[in-house]
Amino acid sequence: MRCLGLAIGLGFLWAPILLMVAYAFSADRIPFQWGGFSLRWFVALAANERMREAASLSLRIAAGAATLATLLGGLAGWALARFGRFRGRALLGVLAGAPLVLPEVVTGLSLLLLFVMAQAAAEAWLGWRLGRGAVTILLAHATIGMAYVALVVQARLVALDASLEEAAADLGAGPFTVLRTVTLPLIAPSLAAGWLLAFTLSLDDVVVASFVSGPAGTTLPMMVFSALKVGLTPEVNALAALILAVAALAVGLAGLALRRRGTE
Repeated sequence: MRCLGLAIGLGFLWAPILLMVAYAFSADRIPFQWGGFSLRWFVALAANERMREAASLSLRIAAGAATLATLLGGLAGWALARFGRFRGRALLGVLAGAPLVLPEVVTGLSLLLLFVMAQAAAEAWLGWRLGRGAVTILLAHATIGMAYVALVVQARLVALDASLEEAAADLGAGPFTVLRTVTLPLIAPSLAAGWLLAFTLSLDDVVVASFVSGPAGTTLPMMVFSALKVGLTPEVNALAALILAVAALAVGLAGLALRRRGTE
């Protein structure tokens, strides 16, 4: 009975994804109609310059946003877990976790107003004409991602035995030495998990990016979503198949590395 429930759950989860991958090899122009085996849509995807540029921009934004979110979220989680009770701690915790519960429409609109005000202030006071584009999307995604990173890092530090850090301090290590040699190695898995989570959220986002982007900031999800208005082509299925293959390869390599590390 348990195996049947597991099979139903996995089928419900993976059937649409595998169906999309299968139709990526269809020769028919209709995305969800089989017309015989063909690789024409992978060739068309490789020749689609706009989609390649959008994919490259999305990857760069996601990597930058995840890195910034890991730095800021890691510091926030460390402060919440290690500084004990201090004035404003409850407010800091609420503000750090707000993006987790706020609707993306509210977050996107608030960030848009912030960037518009910053743009107006920079133009009035400094004479700079700032536009919205990849940088504003990166900052918006980092704002959302840092909330997830802070939550993951805080949970890891709370579960961590503080006596390890205290022992290092008793042996003469300074605060930064303890952080570098004891705390960071212990929370490295949570930092990596937070980075990957922020990267995935940024790569997948449409709503917030639509609010804060400009003419020069069209990400891949925005491009695919806008293509719904004129009709999708199986190039999107081919793109999904490539992303799934890359993700499976990354997970396989990570699992292999962890297995080798465990046997050493």
